[in-house]
Amino acid sequence: MPRGPESAAGAPGTRPPTMADVAQRAGVSHQTVSRVLSDHPHVREVTRIEVLRAIEELGYRRNSSARALVTRRTLTLGVVACHPTLFGPASTLLGLEEAAREEGYMVSTVNLRRYTRSALSDAIDHLRDRGVEGIVVIVPQREAVSALKELKVPLPMVTVEGGHDLEIPSVSVDQQLGARLATGHLLAAGHPTVWHVAGPMDWLEAEARCSGWRAALKEAGAPVPEPLVGDWTPLSGYRIGQELAGRVATNAAQPHAQGPTAVFVANDQMALGVLRALREAGLSVPDDVAVVGFDDIPEAEFFLPPLTTIRQNFTAVGQASIGLLVSLLDTNATRPGERVVIPPSLIIRASSVPAAR
Repeated sequence: MPRGPESAAGAPGTRPPTMADVAQRAGVSHQTVSRVLSDHPHVREVTRIEVLRAIEELGYRRNSSARALVTRRTLTLGVVACHPTLFGPASTLLGLEEAAREEGYMVSTVNLRRYTRSALSDAIDHLRDRGVEGIVVIVPQREAVSALKELKVPLPMVTVEGGHDLEIPSVSVDQQLGARLATGHLLAAGHPTVWHVAGPMDWLEAEARCSGWRAALKEAGAPVPEPLVGDWTPLSGYRIGQELAGRVATNAAQPHAQGPTAVFVANDQMALGVLRALREAGLSVPDDVAVVGFDDIPEAEFFLPPLTTIRQNFTAVGQASIGLLVSLLDTNATRPGERVVIPPSLIIRASSVPAAR
């Protein structure tokens, strides 16, 4: 005699399979099924396979409309963002929205000019008034951390970006690892040291990338130049690139002097400015100066030369953030210390590797 859910997918008059049916078939808890559906990273692969097999066998489908009617939930999540015109924050926001739709949720977003305490408080109140069930806050700068420390948020919350000590679950890309990959790649190519064009040091990502670069140089026993600080824009990269080109020219005129031969730039937009300044100074990239960026913006492979860079997986960030928040909603848990870290990857192109001769 068939079990109810097995005949439910196609037989008239029988109930459709539920998440509980999937959990029973796979031999796991309801929470584990929810995590698999949310693509949560903390699920063993063998467990994920069993749950997905049970879903396919039972013909289970997550019915968002029915769930909203039964639970009286709005199926809306809030996102608080800042600097949405920059590639990183904009890509993070896009990843969050796509992941939320896959989970059956709508997203209501508030973009702030600055993360002051009053602005963040107003944004959270605005989202709560619109019935959001939980909130994701993109935390790019130290002032955002300070503002969140002063607020008591009445809803489940997840932050995007690590490097803070808030008792709030977070998802982030391993920025230090990315910087280590970039610096190690240049050192392995034979450069005696690597210069760094840093982002604004009140940004958590800039701080972490600078820290990873410095640590990689120290571990290799290489000199640690003073970082040159930009503001994420191509113009700031261009001006710093002119300074670097001047140092190359000055040292070239001195016997046994060693000028910059390799540069790790904290984002691809600044790297674009650096590349132009070096080219205008008559320097070849990578023969005279090798350059590595960070982000892997869509245009990076079309720079002249194509840019070696660190790729951030914003899709994975969005899925992990929304999955973690949905899990908090489904289980009424808090998990204040939970940290999900997404590894970046090194994309090698012509800006750091001399052409074969």
